[in-house]
Amino acid sequence: MAEKVAIFIDGGNLYQRLKECGIFPGKRFNYAKLIDRLLRGRSLSTKRYYIGVVRNHDQTEQSQKMVEGQQKFLSALELQGFLIERGRIVYDHKIREKGVDVKIAIDLVIGAVEDEYDTAVIVSSDTDLIPAIKYVLNKGKKVEYVGFADRPSLGLARESSLSVLLLPDDIDGMAD
Repeated sequence: MAEKVAIFIDGGNLYQRLKECGIFPGKRFNYAKLIDRLLRGRSLSTKRYYIGVVRNHDQTEQSQKMVEGQQKFLSALELQGFLIERGRIVYDHKIREKGVDVKIAIDLVIGAVEDEYDTAVIVSSDTDLIPAIKYVLNKGKKVEYVGFADRPSLGLARESSLSVLLLPDDIDGMAD
């Protein structure tokens, strides 16, 4: 029987890292290439993209453009078969995402309990996910942490079954 893989992408986390790598703005990131790389020939059970939803909080044209841009982007991901899991964005002294890591953790645990996957692939460097990862491992599942070679999360790497660290050349090869 083929190994079932569930992919969980922390969209805000990935976006920031890709921006630091010079992908955004200017280039398009090919999420299909990323998924193919992460699957390594295994069977996909689900691919989920978690993101805080942008709002036009100050009723400006710039905020409205951000809302429309994000909606267009998320629609394109949905057409590629991603399940979009929406958190929220809090606009106070700085812009912060809320609820995204909790949604990932809950989906990791539910997926393990309901036997939706054999391996969970987590594209995030958020160490808040460690308790959920430990639970999933105790349920006999594997967890692969996907990070960036120049700034890996040592906590997630230590707690996961396998670490996949993307090199700058890997990232460039996934940009169009």
